[in-house]
Amino acid sequence: MSKSISELQSIASQVRRDIVRMVHAVNSGHPGGSLGCTDLFVSLYFKQMHHLPESFDMDGKNQDLFFLSNGHISPVWYSVLARSGYFPVAELSTFRKLNTRLQGHPTTHEHLPGIRIASGSLGQGLSVSIGAARAKKLNNDSQLVYVLQGDGEIQEGQVWEAAMYAAHNKIDNLIAFIDCNGQQIDGSTDQVLSLGNIKAKWEAFGWVVLETDGNDLLALNTTIEEAKQLTGQGKPIMVLMTTSMGKGVDFMEGTHKWHGVAPNNEELANALSQLEETLGDY
Repeated sequence: MSKSISELQSIASQVRRDIVRMVHAVNSGHPGGSLGCTDLFVSLYFKQMHHLPESFDMDGKNQDLFFLSNGHISPVWYSVLARSGYFPVAELSTFRKLNTRLQGHPTTHEHLPGIRIASGSLGQGLSVSIGAARAKKLNNDSQLVYVLQGDGEIQEGQVWEAAMYAAHNKIDNLIAFIDCNGQQIDGSTDQVLSLGNIKAKWEAFGWVVLETDGNDLLALNTTIEEAKQLTGQGKPIMVLMTTSMGKGVDFMEGTHKWHGVAPNNEELANALSQLEETLGDY
């Protein structure tokens, strides 16, 4: 399913349309981070990961695995899962509705293809991904594990315990990403709890650290490919991905105010006017 950069750009536009329409329909959800991370999700699922949507199972043997730690950005994940074939695109219309499989934070008890852990309690995803990566090693499975965290999320102490564990145990089949948008629910990360020099912290914990523009598809994919080449060398890989919260919708960009607020009718129309419909709306 390896797409060209221009094809990824086209898919990303549609995914961003899905995101704003999903949260608008129920006046609930998290558009800001979802829009900012769209380029990563599209890159992983349509170019970088080896995965088989048509034969999903919980084990994922001989496939790459992805875990979402900052589970509140579920709209982008649901859109990309549907658009890459895990479940019907029409099901996106059930987002956050009664009895839906597409809950506000991803869960497993509804048996939604593509979802292997429930997430939303921040700080846990890195630990889970390390466990999955160890299991692959024990099973002589050469495929990789990917995980995404938010920058505000790494204020959680569990993240740093996991960071130490991964380096100590040479978990070198893991590529982690941090969405460095500088925003969290109550304001900027600098205002809430300054993160300091994130790169220096991860390097001090024994990780190989790469940096990239998470909203430049060419730069992002080049960095992911570099990260792949660095696996298998005894160290876990961290990609610090600079993004703009709300990317693609001008009035949402760069502010925490759209962390968890849905657009009204007028704002939705404005947003959709900025995003090309490329694959057909659900």
